Amino acid sequence: MTTLKEVATAAKVSSTTASRVLNNDHTLSVSDETRSRVLKAAKALNYTPVRARKGETGDANLTPRIGIMFAQTVEEELADPFFSSIRHGIENACIERGILTNRMFRLKSMHREEVLHDLDGLIVVGRISAETIQTVSNHLDNIIFVNHLADENTYDSVISDFERATESALEHLIQLGYQRIGYIGGREREHFINGNQVIEDKRQTTFEKILEKKGMFCSSDVHIGEFAMAQGYELMEKAIKQGNLPEAFFIASDSMAIGAMRALQKANRKVPEDVAIVSFNDVDVAEFTSTPLTTVKVYTEQMGRLAVNLLMDRINGRKIPLKVTVPTKLVIRDSCGLTMKRMASGA
Repeated sequence: MTTLKEVATAAKVSSTTASRVLNNDHTLSVSDETRSRVLKAAKALNYTPVRARKGETGDANLTPRIGIMFAQTVEEELADPFFSSIRHGIENACIERGILTNRMFRLKSMHREEVLHDLDGLIVVGRISAETIQTVSNHLDNIIFVNHLADENTYDSVISDFERATESALEHLIQLGYQRIGYIGGREREHFINGNQVIEDKRQTTFEKILEKKGMFCSSDVHIGEFAMAQGYELMEKAIKQGNLPEAFFIASDSMAIGAMRALQKANRKVPEDVAIVSFNDVDVAEFTSTPLTTVKVYTEQMGRLAVNLLMDRINGRKIPLKVTVPTKLVIRDSCGLTMKRMASGA
């Protein structure tokens, strides 16, 4: 019996791409030639989706068909690998379980009938409004939220502890002796069908709360834009032009940190000699930047995988809602200045 992996190998694409093509995922951006290659490989190998195979044998326990709804636009996902990594975790877990995920759509273009049609469950990635939750949940029993804490008495959720992650980043910088720490971050948004609104970002509020408590907070050292590399560059450039640059920065995403480091390089400021940086996410490229980034690792792919596990439990009869908080880890590299300080002290 042909497997999805065999189809992917024959078509010279990843299993995720093969799955999304065969599941008619219109949000997937691939060339017509690639799409045609996958379809021809599936036909040549006589590949049949798991759900269809079980239906042909009369198996009552059909593999569930689930949907994935993204609160983010395509542009937002491309700008911040945080969300694309969660999606990869969901897709990989589904492929391993033989689950069809042929309904992938963006909240902005969502129609109610799209959510309802032939779905056994839904995974929602990102923060959406209570009104939108109600619109969906009126018609679906099995909904899992990722990176959003919905009503804990009703819904399952998979989240990371942004407050504790921010605390660990600041504790590290303060222990290294930095007295003035700036912040660069993006606007966190709650999404609904016809738009969005800016809401509290736990990274920023925790940063401000901790430094205020220590008497170290300076509002002029907080710079907010969007979660994108270009915005990190522009905000750091603004901080440089403002003058009297902080000794260190906590930056709310690796993408923004990479942009910020480019701005510092352009201004002939060295990292970490002139400005230390700790960022957030630990995307793959963080280890390979010009100065490797010290960053808070968020296990985003695992968050996606856990969402699939929770949804399968729900579909199989679990009634009690669960909240899973995935821990984070501070990954220390060169950008924080720890190595430089150790060398200076002779340690």
